[in-house]
Amino acid sequence: MDTLTPPPTLEDVRTLLAGRRTVVLTGAGVSTDSGIPDYRGPGSVPRQPMTYQEFVATPQAQQRYWARAHVGWRHMTGAAPNAAHHALVALERAGAVDAVITQNVDGLHEEAGQRELVTLHGRIADVVCLDCGDRTSRVALHERLDAMNPGYGEGAYAIAPDGDALLEETSAFRVAACERCGGRLKPDVVFFGENVPKPRVERCRSFVDAADALLVVGSSLQVMSGLRFVRQAAKAGTPVVIVNRGRTRGDELATLKLDAGCAETLVPLASSLAA
Repeated sequence: MDTLTPPPTLEDVRTLLAGRRTVVLTGAGVSTDSGIPDYRGPGSVPRQPMTYQEFVATPQAQQRYWARAHVGWRHMTGAAPNAAHHALVALERAGAVDAVITQNVDGLHEEAGQRELVTLHGRIADVVCLDCGDRTSRVALHERLDAMNPGYGEGAYAIAPDGDALLEETSAFRVAACERCGGRLKPDVVFFGENVPKPRVERCRSFVDAADALLVVGSSLQVMSGLRFVRQAAKAGTPVVIVNRGRTRGDELATLKLDAGCAETLVPLASSLAA
């Protein structure tokens, strides 16, 4: 009679990654312990974020976006790196991790001290003008919006994974224009419906090409921008380890799939591999 194969364990992950040059791909699950919700984890409330096409279509869409983003920014700036972020830094410093590719825009990997890092979807802390290309600080924009909208959105609001506050009424919000050309401002992040810049993708591909293993942490891999690196590794015969609560789109390509939390896996992993 056939016996059931037991599910993978943390020890299996540790054994597979030991001595291998590992590249890590992180998703929103890494930041949930920092108080930033994810889109698709267990218990997540279904939400369709604004697409790039919606954002550029009308001034009203830009007003709605910036009103919610302005209020949500206060929450995002209060988030701090958690044990998962710090464990990845420890693994990098010990030589157990070569690089981290993150789908997150919250800046927490940088704040924790990650050195070899690609922010695949950009950073919410940066702002770009769609008309002249000028780049500025989100902190500076927040101060301008505060001055233009005194007292706006004070109080407690639910926060979406991209940092937006879930406001319903935004018609009174005043939107700031680019100080250089008067153009449209957008956070320097990749919206749904927008392409990741090609040089950024190629840098990630080069990391995956050089890796002995790919470790995916806290991502459901529903978005092709992350899944493509799992497909790349699997096609090359590079072992793929996925650590995530619930199913992912890359499970069938994984060498090992551990249904577990990010910090509860990365902290003991760092304790052993970085020792």
